[in-house]
Amino acid sequence: MKLGKIFKRKPNKFLQLLLEQTKLTMQGLELLTRYLKKRNSDIAKEIHDTEHTADEMRRILIEELMNTFATPFDREDIFSLSRAIDDVLDYANTTVEEMEILDVSPTPPMVNMATLLYEASREFELAIERLQTNHLKVAGDHAQGAKAIENQVEVVYREALADLFQEPKNLKHMMTILKVREIYRHLSNAADREDEAANIVADIVMKMS
Repeated sequence: MKLGKIFKRKPNKFLQLLLEQTKLTMQGLELLTRYLKKRNSDIAKEIHDTEHTADEMRRILIEELMNTFATPFDREDIFSLSRAIDDVLDYANTTVEEMEILDVSPTPPMVNMATLLYEASREFELAIERLQTNHLKVAGDHAQGAKAIENQVEVVYREALADLFQEPKNLKHMMTILKVREIYRHLSNAADREDEAANIVADIVMKMS
């Protein structure tokens, strides 16, 4: 057996669980992007099932946290990062749920925002992977990358709102505008949670450096 395999550091279970959560969030956001390109109730169900699986993963993480004395970094940071990642997927799910209930048709800004949300989640995946290998600066760089993408989401959100409220034609059109605004808001909220997660990763990097 090679010495490298003998002395290879065992992956930390909390970082592994956070990574699994992030991968599920990525999966949900990829499905969300597909849904927003073409509304499909089967994809909506896939998103719901993914969110349910992610909730189970978070419950496992919390139980492990309660039963473990030594953690790789502050347990409060582990809990908060897990919650923020979970909230992103929750908003992806509620976005689709409301679109189904309110019968809202997708718009190009929705697709744009969902695509950016997915890209930011990819940065989180890389950040957590780098925390596992103790490449702290690189992990911090990926956290900053996620924040930069979140800023792009907010730009798209504000521009979409400005376009949305230009001269409503009638009451029915105004009702459609209000429904679409709610969907934009859900996507913006998901971006806010990604920004929160990025800040937590940056805090973890600072404490571990």
